[in-house]
Amino acid sequence: MKITAVEAIPFAIPYSKPLKFASGEVHAAEHVLVRVHTDDGVVGVAEAPPRPFTYGETQDGIIAVVTKVFAPQVIGLTVLEREIVVSRLARTIGNPTAKSALDMAIWDALGKTLELPVSDLLGGYTDRMRVSHMLGFADPATMVAEAERMRDTYGITTFKVKVGRRPVTLDTAVVRALRERFGDEIDLYVDGNRGWTASESARAMKEMADLGLLFAEELCPADDVMSRRWLVGQVDVPFIADESVPTAADVTREVLGGSATAISIKTARTGFTASRRVHHLAEGLGLEVVIGNQIDGQVGTACALAFGAAYESTSRNAGELSNFLDMTDDLLAEPLQIRGGYLHRSSAAGIGFEIDPDKLAHYRLDRS
Repeated sequence: MKITAVEAIPFAIPYSKPLKFASGEVHAAEHVLVRVHTDDGVVGVAEAPPRPFTYGETQDGIIAVVTKVFAPQVIGLTVLEREIVVSRLARTIGNPTAKSALDMAIWDALGKTLELPVSDLLGGYTDRMRVSHMLGFADPATMVAEAERMRDTYGITTFKVKVGRRPVTLDTAVVRALRERFGDEIDLYVDGNRGWTASESARAMKEMADLGLLFAEELCPADDVMSRRWLVGQVDVPFIADESVPTAADVTREVLGGSATAISIKTARTGFTASRRVHHLAEGLGLEVVIGNQIDGQVGTACALAFGAAYESTSRNAGELSNFLDMTDDLLAEPLQIRGGYLHRSSAAGIGFEIDPDKLAHYRLDRS
């Protein structure tokens, strides 16, 4: 079970439309496929999605750190020595999605070696998760129409509304239009990606107080320490920390400091090993948890689903597992299918997917 080689393969798949949020926008999934080979002939696979405006990583940077820094430190270890891997990777500051993809690829290799699903190795709580869909920046009619399409086509009834890069009144008007169209048929929450000030956030939440929101996420920057605490003290729904809690230590700081009352776990950011630590910490602190999305493709979504389905607390709320629907294609041999508002995890060994070699050959960027 020794690791013999590590690959980092860049690929790019266009989105059907630009994905917009307060901290930036993307036009194509320019990601990195990480593959871990063992001496048993097993290959573990995961995906690293660069987000330079969130974590400072780029596609080229991920390739460089995985192949030149991380690979020499893990080759020769077995797939059981995950804590040694984490310890060695921790010597390098930052690079969260690169570290996470390598970690999850090792877990995938372990599951395939043992012929067991990774989700069962993690906890095995359920085989499915409800899906939440992200609605981006558009006029109220357009966003209502997209929600209708998601409900009618996929059975999705939970929606996360991106806010924060436009006037407060326009964002709140969109949320109100959604509630007026669907009534209690859907669940709604808002994510500001740090785009509002604390005072703007307070005004927006007051305007939406009658709309029955589930959560409010990262409405203003956590670095505005006193303003953020002031805001969280006024909000009467769980306030989710996302970009501000990339590690378990960050969760502790933000929650005990009064800057959050719930957290988003993103396996693209914390892999499986660190995500377990964050999950257990949240459980001990009594925090509500959602499974977030780093605008993952289907590879990354399968990873998030495997982790979210493993535990009761992470499967309780709808997970953000639909961003791949905005991609024009993907890499899986058998694409993920959302049915009746749910994604079912695979019962196959490992994370439970196979890469289509023809699609990878078509979309990879390093082919000669």
